[in-house]
Amino acid sequence: MDQEKRLLLAFVLSFGLLLAWRGLFVKMPPPKTPQHPTTLAPPPPKTAPTSINPAPAGQSTARTSRARQPVVITSAKGEAPREIVVEGDLYRVTFSNQGAVVKSWVLKRYKDEKGEPLDVVDRQACEQLGFPLSLSLADATLTSELNKAVFVSKPGEDSLRAPATVEFTYSNGAVEARKSFTFGSGYEIKAQASVSDGQQYLPVEVVWPGGFGDPSLPPALRDASSRAVYGSPGSFTTVPEAKVKENRLLPGPLEVAGLEDRFFVDVFLPDAPDAGFRMDRRQWNPPEWKGKELPQPLEAALGTTQPQPLKFRLVVAPKDLDVLRAVKPPLDGLVDFGWFTMVAKPLFLALRFIYDHLAHNWGWAIVILTILINLAMFPLKLKSIRSAQEMQKVAPVVKSIQEKYKQYKFNDPRKQRMNEEVMKLYKEHGVNPLAGCLPMVLQLPLLYGFYRLLDLVIELRHAPWFGWIKDLSMPDHLYILPAIMVITMFALQKMTPMATADPAQQRMMMIMPLAFGFIFFKLAAGLVLYYLTANIVGIGQQVLINRLMPIGPPASPGTPASGSARSAPRKQVAVNSRA
Repeated sequence: MDQEKRLLLAFVLSFGLLLAWRGLFVKMPPPKTPQHPTTLAPPPPKTAPTSINPAPAGQSTARTSRARQPVVITSAKGEAPREIVVEGDLYRVTFSNQGAVVKSWVLKRYKDEKGEPLDVVDRQACEQLGFPLSLSLADATLTSELNKAVFVSKPGEDSLRAPATVEFTYSNGAVEARKSFTFGSGYEIKAQASVSDGQQYLPVEVVWPGGFGDPSLPPALRDASSRAVYGSPGSFTTVPEAKVKENRLLPGPLEVAGLEDRFFVDVFLPDAPDAGFRMDRRQWNPPEWKGKELPQPLEAALGTTQPQPLKFRLVVAPKDLDVLRAVKPPLDGLVDFGWFTMVAKPLFLALRFIYDHLAHNWGWAIVILTILINLAMFPLKLKSIRSAQEMQKVAPVVKSIQEKYKQYKFNDPRKQRMNEEVMKLYKEHGVNPLAGCLPMVLQLPLLYGFYRLLDLVIELRHAPWFGWIKDLSMPDHLYILPAIMVITMFALQKMTPMATADPAQQRMMMIMPLAFGFIFFKLAAGLVLYYLTANIVGIGQQVLINRLMPIGPPASPGTPASGSARSAPRKQVAVNSRA
């Protein structure tokens, strides 16, 4: 088997191993379905979402037998719509007392494509679909009234500095609604919502409609990275936006439920174990989309069927490992490095260490870490090189044996003789045909881990390198890095002699740089920089190896195995440049 076929076999076996590992050890929890579907509300009208809360027969609003003392009704007469801003070091949240909803949620340490502080609320979509933290009840008429009503806010200031608590109260004389939000120094807030009719609490739902995430992403990438997420730390289930079915309901217990995109997360952490989660996609009609398929942003809702106030925590934060790890329970599992987390996380820690102590630039940190990885993997490369040398020496003899038996079909018993002769030849010359593949297989987890690392970490978002590279998390808009990467791959391919003399296979190998260039054309600049650096290091290593480790002349039948690669005339040797 020549080098190209062995390389293909190595990747096939490795991919099969990954699939088998995932099937055996990664158990994906099945989607939960409501335990009592008959108690859920019917599908929603186009103008309003379905609530988690059922409507008992014979009542326009849900009433329960659990009574409490009559509440003191607060009138909202004389109040005018206005905005209340709560600002901390990390965020600036703008409420409207009309509906007691969030109009904007700015994460001050992150910028959008215009260089302005990032607002994760899509205001244009929310104008049609409703704003975050609006209420939903089984009675659609009451839901509409509460979300349009002007609430009384306490304290009465228009601007508050965290830590602070802001409360909203509304009453129409028969029904009272209350919301309260407590802000601290971090990204987490404490919240409570309740609706009562003077005697009983009504089951209530808090909704985040209109989608969530980073508006800096291109529409296609934003849609691809938008997901609903639910579960518990260490066992999160994510549902891509395209796979969210209409009004999908998940009963409790749930520790975490909400929305996420590539770099940011918006999740509810309910206090009550019976709180349920609803995910939905709702269509809206932006003017610039006339004649196109209308967008359907995700909607997330937290609610309970119990007649009690809904208490929860809300985390709207970057997917920064340190930030998410500080939440109780820890949410760092939301940064999903994939199958090889045990490889990707140490790589990220090493990359951050280099950034903090050496480079102070994420692009140069990637370059330095790539060089270090290539140096660390060099012993494996040498093993692969020696195996390649041995295979190249016996390749002409193997080819002559294959020619001898080429007229026989694959299932012909005489074909077995060919295999016996080839194995005898390998034994005579001390050749292990799999020795060159094993080092490459061992490198695959490292490659995949680095790929996931560079694709996910928020530290690379809007991180410049130099010149035209202003954002290592996005593709190179001038396509210079992918072009240079393809050129270096061609150069390395020309320096690397092939173990086969078949012109067709040689042409196939020369096409590979173009195939890689096509794949990397739209990938993040940070990932392209990693492969480009690996190519350049590989070229330097190839030059060194060609000078220090030449191979001997081709073997012939009967040549003793004592022929050493070190004592032969100089010739180029193959080396795998990837680390």
